[in-house]
Formats: sequence, structure tokens, C-alpha cells
Amino acid sequence: MAQQAFLLQSSPISSQPHSRWGFLLILSLLFNALCLVIIGKHGQLLNRGSKTENLQSLGWSRKAAEEAEAAAQYSCSGHGYVFVDTFRRNQDGTPVCECNECYLGPDCSEIDPNCVANADSGDPGFLEPFWMANSEAGATVVPAWYRMSYRIKDGSAAMFSPELEEQIRAIHALVGNAVTEERYIVLGTGSMQLINAAINSLSPTQSSNPAQVVAAVPYYGAYKGQTELFDSSDNLWTGDARAFQERTKSLNSTTFIEFVTSPNNPDAQPNEAVLKGKNVKAVYDHAYYWPHFTAISHPVDEDIMLFTISKLTGHAGSRLGWAIIKDYDLYQKMYLYIQYNTLGVSHDTQLRATTLLKAIISGYKQSKGMKAFKTDSKQLLFHYAYPVMRRRWESLERIFSASDRFSLQNLQPLYCNFFGKVTDPSPAYAWVKCEREEEDCAAVLEKAGIIGRAAKEFGADKRYVRLSLLRRDDAFAVFERRLQALVSHNKTAQESM
Repeated sequence: MAQQAFLLQSSPISSQPHSRWGFLLILSLLFNALCLVIIGKHGQLLNRGSKTENLQSLGWSRKAAEEAEAAAQYSCSGHGYVFVDTFRRNQDGTPVCECNECYLGPDCSEIDPNCVANADSGDPGFLEPFWMANSEAGATVVPAWYRMSYRIKDGSAAMFSPELEEQIRAIHALVGNAVTEERYIVLGTGSMQLINAAINSLSPTQSSNPAQVVAAVPYYGAYKGQTELFDSSDNLWTGDARAFQERTKSLNSTTFIEFVTSPNNPDAQPNEAVLKGKNVKAVYDHAYYWPHFTAISHPVDEDIMLFTISKLTGHAGSRLGWAIIKDYDLYQKMYLYIQYNTLGVSHDTQLRATTLLKAIISGYKQSKGMKAFKTDSKQLLFHYAYPVMRRRWESLERIFSASDRFSLQNLQPLYCNFFGKVTDPSPAYAWVKCEREEEDCAAVLEKAGIIGRAAKEFGADKRYVRLSLLRRDDAFAVFERRLQALVSHNKTAQESM
């Protein structure tokens, strides 16, 4: 081969056609030989879908990548998952699928005919298909030595990744749902931790007149639950905010901390603070103020606002929330509360959240503009999620339209600045009313195999029940069938009377 190459180099190629073809042939052979050497050195190329990945060419992350890819190969009949930390194994050593509710068997192929429909939890599993379709964009690799310190940086007091802070501000700017310029941000282990951080920071200390924590019925039960659990002498839960509207003297002499959830959990209504007075402190919980749950009418700009990644991206298990705060002194108090309570939010969680927010923002940046967005886009989170929630709400409207025993809350189409058009309702929850007097609505549904969250958890009349529309497709399908059977049975019973 070396002699042939020498002859080719010493002869004018243009004057020897046969030598030219020989030269090209030798180049082709050399290229193929080089490819064989590379594959032999780095291992076998893996073909997954339309992408060719050479995991063997990776360094220290190779084992982790191989484990993640291997787990993702199990389909579990489309009704379950295998994760890297799935611990149950079959006799042959293969992992046992972790099945969705109502599915059984080693590969989740068997459905439980007696399964109860769980519509209680606000677990946002409906976004799992989006992230499975965008697994590469949302994937995070965590080195074993990643930020082992308590602090983000040695010698610094910072517990908050500057990159994550930038992405939080960027996602609000993209959506247009909150003002973050010249505002302070505090991270919490979910917005749950921030609830008591706000209560603690807004309450007077060592006062004979403790702060009264209130919320308008129906309210999210965690406000009551957390206040009573921590049982501080500086504050106490006193119930429905509307009960204090006419107490002008009290509103000016006692600190009131009013939680305002907007859109509301459970009924999806846009709320404003009920109480007015010089000592009233309003905490706005905007967990559901995202385009897939409600129309974005304006960027909110209250003194203290709570958000959570669980309802934005669906990653409830990562436990990350943030408060946007105007006042520096309040920011310091809440920051210190988090510091003393948990020494901040896990660095691993912060890294994952940063990657997820970047993936959402990047998907929109790569589009040609709002007018070019497609509602069925697989890369645009809000354009994927809104139609899912909208279809679910339409399904409930259709089912309940055939009944005079049950009714849904009234929600109207609204103009959404983010989508640039009027959007129909797509709430996270149905706030169902049983129309018969003295009827316990949660108990009625439970008899029909549907578990909802009872009205007492929201301080409301027992004729109401909250039903979640957020869960995985499998769970929603079971819920839908149970609900249709309940309404149809009730209609048949009435017609036979």
C-alpha cells in the first residue's frame, strides 16, 4: 500500500485516469479503516430513535448515562416506568416496572377492574409526556463532587444559584405573568416552606397581640394546616377573611396576614385581597398563574408573591418554590428563616430546575415568534400543556351537562397576553357542587369509586368537593370513566322514577 501511494504521488494524476480512480479507492479504504479503529477503541455505536449516540466515548459520566438509557428502554406496556433507582427485580435480573395506578403485573399490562379513581392529589403527572419527548433538553448530569459545600461558593453566604435566579426572572419575562425587575427572590423547599416563612416573617415578635392568619373561603388548606402545626405564639389561624371585613378597628390595630390564591385553589377564580387596613399584609400565591391553567392578563406585582416549579414544569418531587418580594427587610427575614430552617434548597434541585427552565425558554427562543407557534408543538411547554388541560375540562363539562345533580364552577373565556388570543378555561381543578340539600358531595363520589378532596379542607360547605385534573393520562382516564358511570346511573335512576 505504501508503494502504491508513493507511485500515485510521483505521477501526474490529471494525465492518468486509472491512477485517479485508484487514488480515490485507496482514500476510501483508509477512511473505512480509520472508522474501524475508532469504533474498536471507543466501543459500539448505539442507535436510539433518530439519534446515534456513542456512550462508550463518554468519560466519568458514562456509567450514569448507560444506566439512564437502559432504564428508559423499558416501555412497561405504556402504563408504567423503570427508573434508575427502581429496586425490585425479576428472577432474570430485569427490573420490575413501577406501574401507574390501576395497572398491575410485571409489565403493567393488566388493569385492575375494581380500581378507585384518585382525583384528590394535585400531582401534575399530565406533563410527563412532554418531558419524555424532550428528555435530552431537560436531562441533568450531577457529578459526584458537584457543589458539596453548604454554600454555592466557598467563602460566600449565598445559597441561591445565580444561574437559577437568572432563569426564574427569564421565565417570568417570557410569560409576562410577574414583575421581577428590582425585586428580591427567596428560594424554598417548594412553596409549602415559603408559606410559613412568610407567616413567620410578617408576624410581630413577642407581642401580646399575635398576627391573625386568614384566607377567603374556599381557601387552600395548607395555610390553616401549617399555621396550626407550627403553633407559634406570634400568630394564629382565625379562618375566613370575609368574617373580618367590617372590623375596621381590628384591621388597624392587629396584624392580619391574608393569603390570596389567584387563580384560586380549588375553584380557579381570580382573587384579590378581601381585607383592607394599615396592618393587613397580603401574601399572593400564584402557583397556577401560568398559561396552561389560566389566561395571563397582566404581570402581577404584589408585595409578596409565591410560585412553585411543581405547577410550572410538573416536577413536584424536586421541591422548589420561590417568593418574589418588594421589601428588602422582609426579604432578609424570609432568607434567614430558610437558612435556619433547612440551610437552603438542595443544590441538586437547583441544578435540575435551572436545566428545566432553560429547556422551556430555549424551546420558545428557537421558534420564529408567537405567530408561528403551533398549539400541538412538542417543544413548547405551554402550547403542549394548555390543550391537554383544555380537553380535560371540556370532558368534564360534557359529562356534567347531562346531570342536574352535579354542577361545575362557572369559568369564562378570557384574553391571554401570552397566547395573544382569547383562551377557553383550562383549570387545574373542578370545584363540583352536589345540588341536593344536605348532601355530602365527597361521600357521594366516594361511593361511586371516585376520591376527591372534601370541602372541609377548604373551609367550605360539604356540598362541594375538589376534583383534580392534573394527574397522569391513565389516572384521568379511570376518573373520566367513573364519573361518566356515576352521571349516567343517576340519570337512568331519575328517568325510571
